[in-house]
Amino acid sequence: MLDIYAGPAAKQQILERGFRPEDFSTFLGASGGPKWFSLFGLDKYLFGEFFKDSFHSMDLIGSSAGAFRASCLAQNDPVQAISELAYRYAATDFALDATPTGVTRAAQQLLGHILPTDKCQEVLDNPQRRVHFLTARCLGSVANENKLKQGLGLAKSLINNAIGRQHLTKQYQRVIFSSNPQPLSLQETAVFTTETVPLSQDNFHSALLASGAIPMVMLGIPDIPGAPKGMYRDGGIIDYHFDFTVQNDGLTLYPHFNKTPKAGWFDKNLKRTASAKHYDKTVMLVPSDEFVSQLPFSKIPDRTDFEKMDATTRIRYWHTVFEETERLAESFDNMVKKFDPARLKPLAF
Repeated sequence: MLDIYAGPAAKQQILERGFRPEDFSTFLGASGGPKWFSLFGLDKYLFGEFFKDSFHSMDLIGSSAGAFRASCLAQNDPVQAISELAYRYAATDFALDATPTGVTRAAQQLLGHILPTDKCQEVLDNPQRRVHFLTARCLGSVANENKLKQGLGLAKSLINNAIGRQHLTKQYQRVIFSSNPQPLSLQETAVFTTETVPLSQDNFHSALLASGAIPMVMLGIPDIPGAPKGMYRDGGIIDYHFDFTVQNDGLTLYPHFNKTPKAGWFDKNLKRTASAKHYDKTVMLVPSDEFVSQLPFSKIPDRTDFEKMDATTRIRYWHTVFEETERLAESFDNMVKKFDPARLKPLAF
């Protein structure tokens, strides 16, 4: 039910020591909207059981939906928080007003429910689970809210990215909003200008909204307190599924809905994947093709469900997925308790 892929260094360490919570110093959460529902049971198990009694420090790094997940998993009751996010997200009908203003308003209301001031403070005060929200600071026409100008800027991004991912550095800068005073050290091939901004009560909601502000779908978030002036959009533009190495001494745990991660948003329709060398110390937990085939409609949730299904059908389908993902948690739990080296697969890219 659960496929487990490991980079060479990660595989070697796990073969020697098994799955030990304290060996993982980084947790990644990718962009993808409701696709993360396919990981819901895993999230609950990992932070409700696997990491529950381990008090070592971990960096929770997320863009878009992954940032929302990180903000829940770093709360005092991560299981309750991630459940609140999942079920409230499922109940939100973004299709009621699909304009950028309407979608942004719905996202703000969702944030107000799952992250009131006291819950934000729990995240900020958590010394063991340090969160990092990835955003893209936009330069030129991609910063414009005029649909024509923004569209032209995105078309330019598409071309720049097709030529080479490094050309996107002319249009986007990575800004990381972090609860850790020590900036992340990232090693990547296409080096984006990266700035770290301290996360606070003043910018928490704005940073989180910016991390999920999909171009043309949501409004960008301008001039976030404490950050460089400018327009901020979805962190997945740069860091869709991640193409960097977090430089630290531990392993990276990456529950993901796809075994072949794409570096950035504009790579979605390209054959190009992230670089395997950046996943040397990474363990990926991926729902198997068999598991996905047994879900309703034989697929994981995605944003098109808002358009293709009525609300009742969509919510029933998503709730079923929530329940089915408990099997993924059981699969990983069995692996932890009865380690089987044969289940460790090499990276698929």
